[in-house]
Amino acid sequence: MLGIWWALLRPLISVVVFTLIFGEVAKLDSDGIPYPLFSFAAMIPWLYFSGSLTGSSQSLVSGSSLLTKVYFPRLILPLSKVFVGLIDVAIQLVFLAFMMCWYRVTPNWGILLLPVFIVLCTVAGVSVGLWLTAANVKYRDITHVVPFLAQTWMWITPIVYSSSMIPEEWRLVYGLNPMVGVVEGFRWALLGKVSPDWTMMAVSTAVSFALLFGGLIYFRKTEATFADVI
Repeated sequence: MLGIWWALLRPLISVVVFTLIFGEVAKLDSDGIPYPLFSFAAMIPWLYFSGSLTGSSQSLVSGSSLLTKVYFPRLILPLSKVFVGLIDVAIQLVFLAFMMCWYRVTPNWGILLLPVFIVLCTVAGVSVGLWLTAANVKYRDITHVVPFLAQTWMWITPIVYSSSMIPEEWRLVYGLNPMVGVVEGFRWALLGKVSPDWTMMAVSTAVSFALLFGGLIYFRKTEATFADVI
């Protein structure tokens, strides 16, 4: 009934709530950016990442009828759940462009790097998703853990607040969260107000690729037993 508005309904509701509570009541610093823009630009990669976790973690179990009947590269199932989310990202970016026109915010040259941060967000989603989907074949409790994990993860990611609020001596530790670099990169590329902490972002990127490498090894090691366990 709502069509493409489903891609916008969740971030819009979240942005309204975040703006009222954290922007108006708590008055958190938004780096000089209008708070609705500040939070919406962060919600785009976050919703893509959390959707990737949910979809990929259940992909093998939900596709069990295929796994037990015909051979194909098992990696296709979790990857398909991750890449389909890019459609929602495109819709949300178009809506963000209208919001930027409304608030008269003009991006700078950093927007040319937006595809890089989209790729990094995809890497983060795939890297964690591979661990979860392979583990979920044997440990079905993973299905129930993922929503709680995503909800908790959101609050340790700079979505409603800026990473500039994190004490400098803790930023490298904070950067171990692979989504920190992605969210800060999105904000900088789209809104271009404050340059991110590049060292912290480098740590986040390195963690993402390390998780991806480890996830691929774990997935390949366990995929031979998927059909039997399911």
